[in-house]
Amino acid sequence: MGKVVTQQELATVVADLKKQGKKIVTTNGSFDVLHVGHARSLQQAKSFGDVLIVGVNSDSSVKKYKSDKRPIIGENDRAALLAALACVDYVTIFSETDPRNFLDAVRPTIHVKSGDYSPDRKPGEPGFMPEAEQVRKNGAEIRITPLVPGISTTEIVKKICDVYGQQNT
Repeated sequence: MGKVVTQQELATVVADLKKQGKKIVTTNGSFDVLHVGHARSLQQAKSFGDVLIVGVNSDSSVKKYKSDKRPIIGENDRAALLAALACVDYVTIFSETDPRNFLDAVRPTIHVKSGDYSPDRKPGEPGFMPEAEQVRKNGAEIRITPLVPGISTTEIVKKICDVYGQQNT
C-alpha cells in the first residue's frame, strides 16, 4: 500500500530510491472520481518500473483548469484513495495546474499518461501535455496507457446527474 508524502518528504524518498538504483515511474492527474480506467492505467504504469509515484492536483489547481464545481472529492481523500492501491508506492499533492515542478523534483525514468493525452499535441489542443518537453529534457521516457472505452470521470458525473438529478438522494 502506498504512502502520502509532502513534496519535501518526497525529495528525501526519491534521493534514497535513486541511491538504491530503483527505476522510478511517475504519473499525475486530478483523479477526481477514482474509476477502473484510473486503476488500469496505474497498474500498467507500475509495471514499467520499480516504484510508482503519483502526483495529485490540489483542489485549487483542479478548480483552475477544470471548473469551479470540481473537484468532487477533496485532495486529501483523493490522495488517500490512490495510496490505498497496491500498485501505488507514493502519492504527493501539488498546487500548480501542471506537473512540471513535481516532475523536475522527481526526475523519473518514465512518465506515464493515459491515452487521452499525447506528447505530440500542441498547446490549446485537447490532450496537450504541458510537461512533455520538460520530461524529455530531464532524460525521461513518456509512455501512454490505453483508455478504457466509455469510462471517464466526466461520464460518471453525467450518469449520476442523469440518474439522480431529479431526486433528493
